[in-house]
Amino acid sequence: MDRNSSGSRIVVGVDGSDASIEALRLAQKLAVPLGARLEASAFWDYPQAYAGYIAMGIGQFEKAAGNTLDEAVGKAFGPELPDNVVPRLVRGHPRTMLIEASKDADMVVVGRRGHGGFGGLLLGSVSSAVVAHAHCPVLVVHTPEAG
Repeated sequence: MDRNSSGSRIVVGVDGSDASIEALRLAQKLAVPLGARLEASAFWDYPQAYAGYIAMGIGQFEKAAGNTLDEAVGKAFGPELPDNVVPRLVRGHPRTMLIEASKDADMVVVGRRGHGGFGGLLLGSVSSAVVAHAHCPVLVVHTPEAG
């Protein structure tokens, strides 16, 4: 569903973290003057099952990801969804699906959630993979500083 006339498209990976909510806000600041559609994309998949073992409650993964997406979009934009924002719930691993989406996007925006001894220097596994393999420019957004 294309809700803008320019055809420009910015894809944002949403996982409910503060960094992904900030990524939504920043992507919208870029999208508006460009007349771009902003796709707020959350990802889900079934866990791998071990031989003879099926996890209880696996049907809830899609619902949980949908709730996360709705909450994140609400935190980023409030109760009124901007006309150019399209929430998307996608089955698949975020790394793979964001790289795939980058093939026909003008930009991919992700939050940085990397952890480690050099906190401010590391990217998370998804953001690192997208930076390394995307087919379009990538913007990595840090969590806003408290205060």
